[in-house]
Amino acid sequence: MNERYARGFAALAALAPEKAQAVQDALAEIAPDMGRFIVEFGYGEIFTRPGLDAVSRQTATIAALTALGNAAPQLRFHIEAGLAAGLSPQAVIDIIYVATVFAGFPAGLNAIAMAREVFAEKGVTPSHEARESGTGERRERGLAALAVTSKNAGQQVLDSLADIAPDFAGFILDFSYGDVISRDVLTPGQKEIAMIAAATARGTMEPQLKVHVKAARAVGLSREQIVEVIIQMAVYAGFPAAINGLFAARAALREMGE
Repeated sequence: MNERYARGFAALAALAPEKAQAVQDALAEIAPDMGRFIVEFGYGEIFTRPGLDAVSRQTATIAALTALGNAAPQLRFHIEAGLAAGLSPQAVIDIIYVATVFAGFPAGLNAIAMAREVFAEKGVTPSHEARESGTGERRERGLAALAVTSKNAGQQVLDSLADIAPDFAGFILDFSYGDVISRDVLTPGQKEIAMIAAATARGTMEPQLKVHVKAARAVGLSREQIVEVIIQMAVYAGFPAAINGLFAARAALREMGE
């Protein structure tokens, strides 16, 4: 057992003590080195890096796996790990809400179904902090949520789509920001971590990723935290997605003069 493996296995066991060895056992017959790669690299080299705490890393992972939509067993594992790290059941649900904005309702619904199974097994329930309001209040909340990260951004969104799909700009403000991003279950930083992770994992959202890198700086995330979220995506979405995410982040930070 080398140092990376020992460090990774300890980190994995801290999140899921009953499943840490099971990961190795499940792969022993077909691809034992894959199990070793997961522990040594995924946990020993990436998860244990000092730039993000465990809650932030699970926030990013749940958002990314929801957005990818193709890894239900791994999403289940990380919902459990998120609870073990300190996320509340409602925080898990809100991470999925945020990822739904980027990945669509089918991905969000599938993730909710997985969360339901985990919650039932753990005997926990979300707090169901539902909110209903009129259209005017939604727009006000959406504009306010955008203003937190970028002054006059709401009008810029409206202007950018005015000539092709003005109603769609309204959907962004009213639904994405007014209904989802304005919710206060997650901190502003947690929401930006989730959005950066989802946009990086999807691999086709450079403009949106740059927006949220800048937004993350506006709400107080450090350069190191932003970079760590994107580095972590190499484990779940692959190196090309992470490399492209890092290039987008570098461009966004340079545009900010950083």
